Amino acid sequence: MTNRLLAAATALACALTTTTTIVVGPAHASPLPDKTLSPAQRKVLVDATTRFRDVKKAIATGYLPTDHCVPGMGWHFVNPKLAADPAIDPVWPEVLLYTPGRNSAPRLVGLEYFKADADGDLKTDTDRPTLFGHPFDGPMNGHEVPPGTPPMPVHYDLHVWLYLTNPAGQLTSENKQIICPAAPV
Repeated sequence: MTNRLLAAATALACALTTTTTIVVGPAHASPLPDKTLSPAQRKVLVDATTRFRDVKKAIATGYLPTDHCVPGMGWHFVNPKLAADPAIDPVWPEVLLYTPGRNSAPRLVGLEYFKADADGDLKTDTDRPTLFGHPFDGPMNGHEVPPGTPPMPVHYDLHVWLYLTNPAGQLTSENKQIICPAAPV
């Protein structure tokens, strides 16, 4: 991995651990009328990610835990290698979302797909990624990062509430059911 890609992935991991504010630029794509996965699409994602219900398996696979819970999203476990890869692979989400489960153990509730915007321009979206035909949100500014950390790039993301129903929609960014207690690990 090049130093530049590693810096971008590190910035993403740091940004997701330190902020609850998302600054959004203009979004140009019209969302699909149905912001829900088909049963077949859902099965692909569940089959690929069920193993990450065990947070130790997620960590062993390269997902880095954060100590900051984002209201409406939970704790982000970021895989920097995947976040730096420009390819979209539905079975390898860049981010796993957890909330406290039984006995405060981390409970997998959703997935987040993340891709840096190729040209870094909020006014263009010709490189907008999709997941099963659903366009990602964005482009949006990078989130705030700690001082001394490389800035997070303009990017796209798509949340998938796979293991926790979201009354606002399965592919909606925030889930109002998620509150933020102490860190999971």
